[in-house]
Formats: sequence, C-alpha cells, structure tokens
Amino acid sequence: MSAHPHRSALYTVEQVREMERAALATMGISGHDLMRRAASAALASLRRHWPQARRIGICCGPGNNGGDGFLLGVLAREAGLQVELVALNATAHGDAALARGEWEVAGGQVRLWDAESRLPMADVFVDALYGLGLNRAPEPSAARLIDGIHASGKPVLALDIPTGLNADSGHCPGAAIRADVTVTFIVGKRGLHTGRAADQVGELELASLGVPESICARVQPDAQLLIADALPPRARYANKGSNGHVLVIGGDHGMAGAACLAGESALRAGAGLVSVATRAEHVLALNATRQELMVHAVEGVPSLIPLLGRASVLALGPGLGQGDWAHALWQAALNADKPLVLDADGLNLLAHKPCTFSVPTVLTPHPGEAARLLGVSTADVERDRFAAVRELARCYAAIVVLKGSGSLIADPNGRLDVCPWGNPGMASGGMGDLLTGIVAALLAQGCTAWQAACLGVGLHARAGDLAAQHGERGLLASDLLAPLRTLGNGLAGHVHG
Repeated sequence: MSAHPHRSALYTVEQVREMERAALATMGISGHDLMRRAASAALASLRRHWPQARRIGICCGPGNNGGDGFLLGVLAREAGLQVELVALNATAHGDAALARGEWEVAGGQVRLWDAESRLPMADVFVDALYGLGLNRAPEPSAARLIDGIHASGKPVLALDIPTGLNADSGHCPGAAIRADVTVTFIVGKRGLHTGRAADQVGELELASLGVPESICARVQPDAQLLIADALPPRARYANKGSNGHVLVIGGDHGMAGAACLAGESALRAGAGLVSVATRAEHVLALNATRQELMVHAVEGVPSLIPLLGRASVLALGPGLGQGDWAHALWQAALNADKPLVLDADGLNLLAHKPCTFSVPTVLTPHPGEAARLLGVSTADVERDRFAAVRELARCYAAIVVLKGSGSLIADPNGRLDVCPWGNPGMASGGMGDLLTGIVAALLAQGCTAWQAACLGVGLHARAGDLAAQHGERGLLASDLLAPLRTLGNGLAGHVHG
C-alpha cells in the first residue's frame, strides 16, 4: 500500500466515481484490473495486522465491493491461506461477475447466505458486502450476516467502506459493520471521518491503487482533514495589549463554572487579557479560582457597555441562560459590532431571534443547537452533518463549528474542514465552554474567523487526546488546560503521558 499525496483530501461518492472513470481511461486498465489492485492492497493490510491468521472468512455482496472480496479470496489462497467465502446473492454483475468467475475457476467454493446459514470458522472476517453505493439500511439477510460477524468476536477488515456506513454522510440508517481496520481505496471519503464513522471504521488506511496524483488534482476536494498546527512564536517585544482582550459574557445563577472555563481557556490559548461579565454572586469565587481573570459584576446592560468598549473579542454564551438578564446582555453584545464567538445559550437565543453577522463570527453548536438554529430535528442534522453545517454557515453568514465526533468547520462559501482528533472522554460538561474561550483567544491574537475556528478545534481535540492518555472515562474539561498551552506553543513533542 502506497502513501497518497492527497491523503488529507476528502471526496464525495460522486467525485470518487468520477476519479475512477478517469483513472481507467488514463491508465489504460480495466475495472477488473483496478479491482485486483484493491484486492492486493487488502491482502497486504490483512497480513500486516493479523500475521498469524490462517483462516479467512470473506463475505461478498453482488457489486464491485463483493468483486474485491472474490479477488482477495483468489490472492489469499495463492498465498497459502485457507479461505471460505459467503455470498449474499447467487449471481454478481459487471466486473464483480468476472471476479466471481475467477474465484470459481481457481477452485473456490461459494456458500450462499440464507436463513439457515452459519458463518464459517475464521481467524479474520472480511467485509466485502457493500461499498460506496449503499445509502439505505442493509436488507434483513445482510443485517443478519452483519450480526453474525459481530457475534463471532473475530476481528473484521472492511474493504473501502464498512457496510451500512454512508460514505457521504457518516450516517448509519440500519445495521452496520464495526470494523477493526478499514482499507479505503484511491482517495479519502468524507463519511469515514464524522458522525457514526468513529464506531464503525476502526483503524483507517488509504491505498491509492497506483492512481496518478494528476487524476486526483483534477477534482476539487469536497472537504479537507485538519492538520496539526500552532501559532507562530511571539515577537520579543510583545506585550499583553498585543494579544487582544477577550470578554466572556455568561454565568447566570448557578452557572459560574461555564464562564470560568471559557475565561481560563482563553488565557491558556494566549489572549493577553481576559475579562468576565457575570452575576455579582460569582465574582468572589471566580477571582479566587483564577486570579488572572478580571471578573466584573454585571446585572444589566449599563454595567456591560464599558466592558464591551474595552474588549477586542466577545465570547458570548457560556452559562448565559435564556432569561431577561441573558437576553439583554446578548442583544447588547451583538449591537457592539465586535468579533465574537457564540456558544450554548448564545446560540439558543439566536435561534429565537435569527440574524446574520457582518463582523468576524464563529458559531459552535452541538447537533441539538444546530437543529434549533435550522428549525429541524437533531436526527435531521446527524443524517447529513455536512449539509447541516454548510447551511448554518450560509444562513448566518458566519464560520460554523458543528461539534461532535469528527467536528466539522464550514464557511459561508461552502469550504469545509474535518477534525480527525478527539475522543469519547470529551463528552462531558464544560468542553464546549473550553472551545469557546480558545477560539475567542485566537481571534484576539489576530487570526481570521476561519483560522481561529480551525486552529481552535484542532488544539481543543488534540489537547483532549493528550489528556485522555490517563483514561477517557472521568476526563474533565480542566484537564485539557495544561496540554492546550503546550500544543498552542508548538511543543507537542515535549508532552509526556
């Protein structure tokens, strides 16, 4: 398997098919030849991950994904492995029929899967049931086969896409393979990197199958994976005024912690000054928790106005609530015409009173908040996260971060980046407040809204992964603050578990 020059680029199913057609024409090979290259890459991956495996169970569907499986069976038998092959259908079509014929001519047997079937004994199962084209739930027979594979407890190698996972959206409408390893072919597919993909794909490998870089270069990627990055070193003559002043607005009754986390993460991400506008009852506790924060009692708009004047960036929403106090501060903050980051109740208030933004603005909704902003259900958002985040960015004229597994960042023109980091331990209270402060701090230090969102999401997720080295369960938002500072300074190699 060769490294691919476009491994950070992500494509839609239609784009992949366009590249496949161009590859066959340019390279002067047949679809069957390309299928054999895929089978060879799959065998190399299988032997690399499970070198002791001797019995291989291959489950094939009727299309080209099944054809990859048939040819993998041919190559595996030639390599001395014992192969048993189960097929969903009695026939195949197109190039897959040629592959099936090659398996049978080589002496391979095909066991047809039906209601009475049982899986063969195997050390590893290969999922070659359905590939790019499946955009519905697998039929009951295939679902029963998928359940049987999982019940076996044996490792699974998926070819191109785990069956049941939508290659465009990362959504699973029904039963879906949970692979230990997925080897995907030619280029990256966007659905392998967000939504349910994290539970289905396992370790992801890319095999280019020898497709020339020039063919990929003809097609503009639909999205890109974020790359690890940090801000450049500061100038030696820098002072606190050089690095911006973030004002966190939030912390209604009983919610001081959200405002505190946003403020402290803004400090750790490099803001020169951070103020917090919150309820009077929280001032003493926040000053005692983090003395570097400038905490102000704000019980109404008159006391907020001078703070707005001194700030360069606003972080609006952590613990804000949705009552009269919150709404008044929210409206005053929007009227200040300052660059801002909206999260939590800042977004819920926006859903009640939509507007577009003329200043640099980053919205950071989770799927539920995104649904309220779009007037749809959370299930609708999760069904196509790519469409949802692009529609949000267009509707609100802002940079939008759709949080969750494989967070997405979109701009109003449709540009989209995907975060490849993060872990389930980050599904805990306060993580969103932390991200709000980070993005606000980056805006304050001179990043554009797009740069701040992409870099902020990446730093936040990577800090979460470093903090989770001691275990995901029980991970606290505040655990990310130390690695956040290290990563923000480009010192990832200096972090020790």
